[in-house]
Amino acid sequence: MSMAKPLSKLMSCVILDLDGTLINTDGIVCDVLRVHLVKYGKKWDGKRAHRIVGKTPYEAAAAIVEDYELPVAANEFLSELTPIFSNKWGSIKAQPGANRLINHLRSHGVPIALASNSSKENVETKISFHRGWKESFSVILGGDEVTNGKPSPEIYLEAAKRLKMDTSTCLVIEDSLPGVTAGKAAGMEVVAVPSLPKQTDVFTSADEVINSLLDLKLEKWGLPAFEDWVEGTLPIEPWSIGGPVIKGFGRGSKVLGIPTANLSTEAYSDVLSEHPSGVYFGWAGLAGRGIYKMVMSVGWNPYFNNSEKTIEPWLLHDFDEDFYGEDLRLVIVGYIRPEANFPSLESLVAKIHEDKKIAEEALELPLYLKYRDDSYLKQNC
Repeated sequence: MSMAKPLSKLMSCVILDLDGTLINTDGIVCDVLRVHLVKYGKKWDGKRAHRIVGKTPYEAAAAIVEDYELPVAANEFLSELTPIFSNKWGSIKAQPGANRLINHLRSHGVPIALASNSSKENVETKISFHRGWKESFSVILGGDEVTNGKPSPEIYLEAAKRLKMDTSTCLVIEDSLPGVTAGKAAGMEVVAVPSLPKQTDVFTSADEVINSLLDLKLEKWGLPAFEDWVEGTLPIEPWSIGGPVIKGFGRGSKVLGIPTANLSTEAYSDVLSEHPSGVYFGWAGLAGRGIYKMVMSVGWNPYFNNSEKTIEPWLLHDFDEDFYGEDLRLVIVGYIRPEANFPSLESLVAKIHEDKKIAEEALELPLYLKYRDDSYLKQNC
């Protein structure tokens, strides 16, 4: 999901948003609202999440009060939520690729600023739980330090001023439309990393739209390139997921000629929400059968336009029979590419087979091969 306009400027610094861009705040917000709105006899379904992403805390509270017709003033509702959120800041995880990005920029001497609509106190509290972050930023700005928050360009203009950089040399990385609008109004180049799914088409003002921070190509902006890709794959912090194999959409073998072993996402929605959509690979342990190489997609599969985020692993082995109901365990060790749409079924199938080849070869590397012996896989093999 990368849409880039022709680039003509070289950047000298990077200004980052925090919530939704560097940390996975959205999951915490949804969890809190899901519980708290019950007090008012309301149910949070996430359908209005776009109304609060990128807004100041007060604006977000006002939007919820209005949308759900709550019998309370916005400032009172915000006062109710503030202590609840404050108790949860320590459990917010970094977005995949966030630590990699910050460490890379710092090690190459690229000036970095943090500019958030959250208050300065909340910003500093949130980043205090992530080792090395605070000292990596030359400038940290909260929304309460400017007169107008995003989408006003004020906070980005102030960040550039404190960095002593010309606005035309600043690269902004944002997850929300208000943030992108603010960055562009400040005369900066902006990369959008939408935190809400299926939102690519609304970020037309961004100079580039990418699926996740894992897909960021800094060299496009004249900044030092990442050097951690290995034979078309990006090593990631391993994560695992497992459960009984279920019947999927019926398109794997029948439509694609690719037999996927689907897992129910009902019990793993929180885990999947932590990981960007895309194509990953790793090892699969199948109860009583063995351990196999696998490549898998996570996401909404744009070609088929899934309504829910799914996980569809392809075990790279020829099986003589189906194994529905059998326990399948996955250890995901690397990333290949973001999700993409395709002009035809044939081009989709060809790309999946290319992913297979990349995964098969990469899993022979010691970097990935060692995870074949992961105890999680062997518990049921």
